[in-house]
Amino acid sequence: MKGASRAPDVVDIGPPFALQAVGDSLTARYKVSTWDSIPSELKHPEGRWVGDYWGVIGWGVNADAVGGATPRTWHDLLDATYKGEVALDGDPRESGSAFAAVFSAALANGGSLDDIEPGIDLFSEMKKAGTFIPVNATPATALQGETPVVISWDYGLLSLADELRGKIDWQVYIPNDGIFGNYYCQAINRNAPHPLAARLWQEFLFSDEGQLLWLKGYAHPARYANMRPWGVIPKKVLDRLPPDSSYQGLHFPNTRQTKAAIAVVRGNWSSRIADR
Repeated sequence: MKGASRAPDVVDIGPPFALQAVGDSLTARYKVSTWDSIPSELKHPEGRWVGDYWGVIGWGVNADAVGGATPRTWHDLLDATYKGEVALDGDPRESGSAFAAVFSAALANGGSLDDIEPGIDLFSEMKKAGTFIPVNATPATALQGETPVVISWDYGLLSLADELRGKIDWQVYIPNDGIFGNYYCQAINRNAPHPLAARLWQEFLFSDEGQLLWLKGYAHPARYANMRPWGVIPKKVLDRLPPDSSYQGLHFPNTRQTKAAIAVVRGNWSSRIADR
């Protein structure tokens, strides 16, 4: 859309696409005034993109429909009591949250940020055990009990809790193992139709006020670690989130690790999971 008046001034994209955009010289350099309070792993050194918020893989559980006790570890999901109950909210070859779920499973199954294969192994075991089902989970499937255990981003599951309140007993957990998170990136279009407005927008997003909007939507903003000890986050907002201890040991994959993992999933998911 270069040159068009309706071209985007800014974009919100995943790290692999941010890397591609930088390589193609599509993003502008800009460092917001709160730049120093943003963790180094969440920003391009020249300001060509900045991580805006992050999430962690968790699971939402319809306590009214689940067959066993609430699962707390990835290997719990192999138990026969969850037969026909565990689902992703997309295909990991196409969905960011489903892809992240495979990464989380890998970390809980002897893998690492450099080795996602054990995550595919674990999903293969779950499919053989009959617990994992190839159904794309939605609020409707969760409500109806068709997918009592949904694996997805914590912020999406927590938002769903608001939607389902009073209808079912919907509980959200961060697993005790395989803590995996990832982030999205804000970037300014190098050919933005409104370049100054784009920079003002970024300044708002990375201000305390802007960052709190993400937190109110259950996503952790990039400056969370900086804002938390200063007391600028209202207690009522914090009380709606899982405790900070749930996120201990969290690490984000770098772009090299992400690109390598995408290739492994795209090359193996179909034969190991989808076509069986």
